Amino acid sequence: MKRIAFMFPGQGSQAVGMGKAFYEEYAEIKELFNEADELLEPNISQIMFEGPKDRLTETENAQPALLLSSVAVHTLLLKEKIQPVMAVGHSLGEYSALVASGAISFKEALPLVATRGRLMEEAFPKGKGAMAAVLGMSQEDIVQALEELGDDEVVDIANLNCPGQIVISGSKEGIDHASTLLKEKGAKRVLPLNVSGPFHSRLMEAANEQFSKELNKVEFNNASIPVYANVTAEPVTDKDEVKELLIRQLYSPVRFEESIRNMIDQGVDAFVEVGNGKVLSGLVKKIDRKIKTFAVQDSESLNDFISWYREES
Repeated sequence: MKRIAFMFPGQGSQAVGMGKAFYEEYAEIKELFNEADELLEPNISQIMFEGPKDRLTETENAQPALLLSSVAVHTLLLKEKIQPVMAVGHSLGEYSALVASGAISFKEALPLVATRGRLMEEAFPKGKGAMAAVLGMSQEDIVQALEELGDDEVVDIANLNCPGQIVISGSKEGIDHASTLLKEKGAKRVLPLNVSGPFHSRLMEAANEQFSKELNKVEFNNASIPVYANVTAEPVTDKDEVKELLIRQLYSPVRFEESIRNMIDQGVDAFVEVGNGKVLSGLVKKIDRKIKTFAVQDSESLNDFISWYREES
């Protein structure tokens, strides 16, 4: 049996029309989307299918939309009796991974991530925070450069995605100054990201107390497969540890590259991106080009993956 790792995308992978093909083709997916619309206000499927893009991009809509689309694809893979041996999610995607592992139910996860999105939006004044991708520079060199910023210019490392791609997060003034500084010190490019806040930085700690209360209302189970946590890049299955790491995840860097390397060390035949987009598959290829990847987001890519999975090794 092939050893498969599932990966679940985070914010930035959303697109208008996401999930619609599966919704129209499979009765169980239509039922899942209808259930989501009952759990959330406003109607999340309408925002996913029709947009507008700006509304879908809002954190409190993007997060449940991405969870829903990932759970839809996971439902179809389960129907084919395809089970991963481990899983990882990128930021918000960690919640999709935990649903797939049985650590949290879909019914509880969906409203939880909508609340998470709202609290993240409210944690820092809109338009005052920013994030940027730094290309072609090491973590050490970035950290060294950030030490030159003023005390009132808050900038942290937010995502360690793959070799040569690290995301920084903080106040808009801090990111603007840091971008100039990093280019002067050798970064190939510094690209502003289309996000609404300084996620995975210490500026998110303001959301911590309220989010902890929301998490404590939710029933967690031990995960049935190891889920590699963003905060530690290590596998976790214990329900109490899962909760603690989800709280820290709000203001800690996403250690994606390290997670993937640790998963490769455990032996996998392929990484499968479960949900919308191909962002994570692209990152894995930059981490290790020899590893096989699939991105399952429509019927064609689903059937391609199933065919490969069923082939005799």
